[in-house]
Amino acid sequence: MNDTTGPSEPATTVLQSAMRGLACKCPRCGKGKLYAGFLTLAPSCDRCGLDYAFIDAGDGPAIFIIMLAGGIVVACALIVEVKYQPPYWLHAVLWLPLILATTLLPLRAMKSLLIALQFHHKAAPGRLVDRAK
Repeated sequence: MNDTTGPSEPATTVLQSAMRGLACKCPRCGKGKLYAGFLTLAPSCDRCGLDYAFIDAGDGPAIFIIMLAGGIVVACALIVEVKYQPPYWLHAVLWLPLILATTLLPLRAMKSLLIALQFHHKAAPGRLVDRAK
């Protein structure tokens, strides 16, 4: 990844990096915008000029959100089914909006949180180590 901490920059804590991520701000300066669209990353920070080409959050944010939302929705649906036994159409009316709300709303913040933490920990792609034979 990029070596982004200069000698004049104070080191950021994990909490500061996480807060920058949750605010969808630049992981280096904490002021510039991270996104150009809903989930489309900007090419670079408009404040400090950090190039966002190194960012690769992959499917991590979606997996975290799916697991959390799935647990919430399934637990709620089971409780309602056992307690009230509503018709199936009412299940659809109740749970489809909840599924959309619990998956789409936090996805942007989760993606930027993972980006900020990757930046903080200087994550890089794995490399094979040449072993002496």
